[in-house]
Amino acid sequence: MMRPVHRVVITGMGAITPLALTIGETWEALLAGRSGIGPITHFDASELKTRFAGQVKNFDPENYMERKEARRTDPFIQFAVAASREAVADSGIDFGAEQSNRCGIFYGSAIGGLHTTLENQEVANKRGMSRVSPFMIPNMLIDSAPGKIAIEYSLHGPNHAVVSACASGSSVCGEAFELLRRGDADVMLVGGGDAALSPIIFAGFDVMGALSRYNEDPVAACRPFDINRDGFVMSEGSAMMVMETEEHAKARGARIYAEVIGYGSSADAYSMAAPHENGRGAVDAMSMALRKAGELGVTSEQVDYINAHGTATRLNDVSETLAIKQVFGEHAYNVDISSTKSMTGHLLGGAGALETMICAKVISESIIPPTINLTDQDPECDLHYTPLVPKKAEVNVTLSNSFGFGGHNACVMLRKYA
Repeated sequence: MMRPVHRVVITGMGAITPLALTIGETWEALLAGRSGIGPITHFDASELKTRFAGQVKNFDPENYMERKEARRTDPFIQFAVAASREAVADSGIDFGAEQSNRCGIFYGSAIGGLHTTLENQEVANKRGMSRVSPFMIPNMLIDSAPGKIAIEYSLHGPNHAVVSACASGSSVCGEAFELLRRGDADVMLVGGGDAALSPIIFAGFDVMGALSRYNEDPVAACRPFDINRDGFVMSEGSAMMVMETEEHAKARGARIYAEVIGYGSSADAYSMAAPHENGRGAVDAMSMALRKAGELGVTSEQVDYINAHGTATRLNDVSETLAIKQVFGEHAYNVDISSTKSMTGHLLGGAGALETMICAKVISESIIPPTINLTDQDPECDLHYTPLVPKKAEVNVTLSNSFGFGGHNACVMLRKYA
């Protein structure tokens, strides 16, 4: 007997970003064209070529957990817990009234509990290995974030972490969509994040030459699709959402932001650091997502908006543009596109989850956030990237792209719920 395929919807959202400590305030900042990028204060970056990033500001973990627990918990888990609290509250769901083994959590991260690992390495070096914290292992593992959240809400359903570098946040949204539509859960708390602004990781990106070096004006540093772009801006934060089957959401009278209709995943199999020069992997991922959306009657010509990966690196922006044109043909020139990383920077494992939620806000609010700093568009990047100011538009179908080191690609499609 064929199992039914369930429709999947988004009912709650939460975020901790360099712009704000809620998704609502983050959205307002995006529409205002504000940047969350500034000089690094987490550590001394004076000897590096890049000395700015997208830091989370004014975050107090004790607003989300007890002081003792906060002291024992890695920042990447703190961010996840905080974003989850907002998403659950926003959705209006009462997990205590739910069948707990039908509710689960998927979380994506590129780095995981790095601060805990580095702190304990320093302790071992200075004071001996016997002085390493007994809380180190539960804090360094990437799947510690969904594990911690499951304990908080007593959720016994599917629970794991997804790791696909900077595509992790989109991969986790897509995997949750697949699980829900095949009926293995009713509700999934889904998202991703990183707290990787540590000297060693930042230095690693710095010596690779991957980061922008526009130190004289950090706000203007992330310049996706601009001829003067010179690299991405590293950030931190977390984004979480509640996804449900349509039946479950309707039964409890939930507000629905958007419907999830497609997911694509692929590998470039080309380079560990550079995107495929012709965007092959991106083409494969977008095409897979469109194929699944096609099962619901959605065609490529119906896509109104794309939230681009748009990192502002020399190679990514050109290859992503080429891939979009290969997938959409002439319709590529009719699609509104923007890179919200121009304001948030790159949240690594949290980027795709945040940008999927931004697509849901675009659908529900009928307005497209801009690509700021795009003042001199690269002739090789010749699509409509919504430069400088937001655009009011009726948006029914969206696509969000995420690409990561190792050639990982993931795309998520949403549409207006009806």
